[in-house]
Amino acid sequence: MKKLAFTLAVATLAIFTSCREEEKKEVEVVKEVEVIEKEVPVEVEKEDKGILERTAEKIDAEVEKEVNEEIEKIGNDN
Repeated sequence: MKKLAFTLAVATLAIFTSCREEEKKEVEVVKEVEVIEKEVPVEVEKEDKGILERTAEKIDAEVEKEVNEEIEKIGNDN
């Protein structure tokens, strides 16, 4: 009977004081952040026209200026 009581005592002790790991609690931290987006205007050159078209416009403007000057000279002679 002493052996049985001793065995039960050891078994009870082994059950309650086992070496298994304790459950770890996982803590999830949620932090809410408000993001304010600020629009920054970016200056971008629009290249709708190619380099040949832009050059042609500059030359046309110069030619038009010279033609207008010649017309004024002819108009002033009368």
